[in-house]
Amino acid sequence: MSAMDDIAAMLGPRLSRGASVCEQHGRSEAHYALAPPDAVAFPETPEEVAAIVRACAADGTPVTAYGTGTSLEGQHLAIRGGISLDLSRMDRVLAVNAEDLNAVVQPGVTRTRLNEELRATGLFFPVDPGADASLGGMAATRASGTTAVRYGTMRENVLALQAVMADGSIIRTGSQARKSSAGYDLTHLLVGSEGTLGILTELTLRLHPLPEAVAAATCRFPTVADAVNCVILVIQSAIPMARIELVDEMMVRGFNLHSGTDLPEKPHLFLEFHGAPTAVAEQAAAFREIAAEFGVAGWQDATTTEARSALWAMRHNAHYATGALEPGKRTLATDVCVPISTLAEAVVEAQDLARTMGLTSAIVGHVGDGNFHCGVRVNPEDAAEMARVLDFSGRLAETALRLGGTVTGEHGIGLGKQKYMAAEHGPALAWMRAIKAAWDPANILNPGKMLPPES
Repeated sequence: MSAMDDIAAMLGPRLSRGASVCEQHGRSEAHYALAPPDAVAFPETPEEVAAIVRACAADGTPVTAYGTGTSLEGQHLAIRGGISLDLSRMDRVLAVNAEDLNAVVQPGVTRTRLNEELRATGLFFPVDPGADASLGGMAATRASGTTAVRYGTMRENVLALQAVMADGSIIRTGSQARKSSAGYDLTHLLVGSEGTLGILTELTLRLHPLPEAVAAATCRFPTVADAVNCVILVIQSAIPMARIELVDEMMVRGFNLHSGTDLPEKPHLFLEFHGAPTAVAEQAAAFREIAAEFGVAGWQDATTTEARSALWAMRHNAHYATGALEPGKRTLATDVCVPISTLAEAVVEAQDLARTMGLTSAIVGHVGDGNFHCGVRVNPEDAAEMARVLDFSGRLAETALRLGGTVTGEHGIGLGKQKYMAAEHGPALAWMRAIKAAWDPANILNPGKMLPPES
């Protein structure tokens, strides 16, 4: 029997080869072409995941994990066929250990669902990439988002995990302890591995107390350089920002078109402060004092829960708002991250380059930690335009590396950024290949992702 036959016998109707289901799992939020798998499996336990992987390992069938399909670098696309392993039915919150500030969840739990479960505990899980992504997918791509400047990324917020390896064995890494010096750190090797080293089937996540008070605001600046230089000084002044997000004038235009807002088309910062009421007021006052040096205007407080929710919903919809700038095209999302001291230089270069190349590019950024995105509109069917956009993306990557940064702060490598791996990692890339070969010698786990083909 083939792997497909074995899995069909085990799962019954929870293995689908229907065209519509396969196409659904072969779509991407970004510009990548449709890549449907040969079949979609819906396991419900770690043991079923292990049995599926063992069957696939026996005849070399590729296995690609699938969460909610929101990744922007195509990590979930089964580009070599085989099984798409949809983990959405593994969606239980297994334990909330409030005294130890952690929760144990299955990979299909979304961040929104977890925070709903935590509502009565006075705790929350802070990592917020915008999309209501699955926590397994967020760990696999080492996601972050708007709150990373205060609370860190998935790397800092995963304490332990369970994973199914390429031979179908199940391992556990880490513990509920806050630190350990025991052995190799396999937890954080698997976090960010994009499903190429193992399939995550359980996560122990760090939780944080809900802040006593929360205040949000927006403000605008004469230029992007003014806004970013304000951010740099705020961070260097140790003001403990919970969120500090940049949107450039083109992104503001997208918001106005998509959401019906009427913001002035100037660079804006979206802000949030957490802490005791007096501390929040002091943080906001200190921020405004610094911002005044850079020509801040149009300060708008979002004091109610509803106003804050509307503000961050608008920011989280940036990917879709970018689509309003040139309807009918797709968005190529870049994702560079640079040292905070070089952030203004990188953002201004990105804006100037897009204008010079005649591209529609909207910038949003988690600028408190040096990470920003250019959402560039492109028609993938127009070869000349696609080549121009890829050239832009490549030049932006070169700028980030020249300034001491990275080609991806949070979206990961997936399909689109493999070409930059050698430039960023040099000889270390060979050691990454050695890890992949040791952990997955038959190359069945998400093949064709992260590591570029050997020349």
